[in-house]
Amino acid sequence: MSTATTELRRFLTITGQRLNNGQSAPEMFSPAVDAAWHELLGTPHYTALCQETAGQPIGHAANNGHGPISWVTAYEKAYGPLPEIWFTDADANVDQKAIAHYRATGTVVAEWDCSPTGGDGDDVAPDRPETARR
Repeated sequence: MSTATTELRRFLTITGQRLNNGQSAPEMFSPAVDAAWHELLGTPHYTALCQETAGQPIGHAANNGHGPISWVTAYEKAYGPLPEIWFTDADANVDQKAIAHYRATGTVVAEWDCSPTGGDGDDVAPDRPETARR
């Protein structure tokens, strides 16, 4: 299993927890993890993965924004510090400035253009990750 796929599993787990707690959906700010997400969207494996990790179907929606990433603390409590893949673009380039900021402050401020939704709605073709445009 690739690092991006491992991180997608963790992201979906946090998504399920946040949705079940009435919190907002987590922001998908990593182009590399988003690319792994798009590879699986709409497949039977994705449906099973959502049930296994989030306990429910998880859709995908365009959702542009910029700001603090709300779910970092929950991730760290469950899995430890965010790995480098979260700061990696779809071409495998690491944003050294962003990762240095995270390591120094424990916070992530980023742009995102999609997020998960409760339910299985998907408004994006699986082969067209929005974050690949960045």
